[in-house]
Amino acid sequence: MILAGLALRIGGYRLGLPFLIVKYGGSLLWGSMVYLLLAALAPRRPRTVNAAAAMGTAIAVELFRLYHAPWLDAFRLTTAGALLFGRIFSPWNILAYALGIGAALAWDRASFLSIRAAHR
Repeated sequence: MILAGLALRIGGYRLGLPFLIVKYGGSLLWGSMVYLLLAALAPRRPRTVNAAAAMGTAIAVELFRLYHAPWLDAFRLTTAGALLFGRIFSPWNILAYALGIGAALAWDRASFLSIRAAHR
């Protein structure tokens, strides 16, 4: 997920991908990554709980962008700062996170069901 997100941000325009895919595709992948990380760390926890926790994390990260301090704004101008914290608040990012979390949740359910069916 991380490599796909970085590749999208770095080379998306060179590949001729549309603005919306490049701009919000990384947020979608980031939301998926957060869900999958939580699911890996707590595999016995209900998927819906992991999805809710991932969404809470995504919203908190996005809201954190509304906080400004000189040192933090300077860090946000670096590549690492932009990737970790983002630069500006956008409710559209929250929507992209939700879509990514939903896609990861659906994939998690589908892959679990197929694994379970294979063991019958």
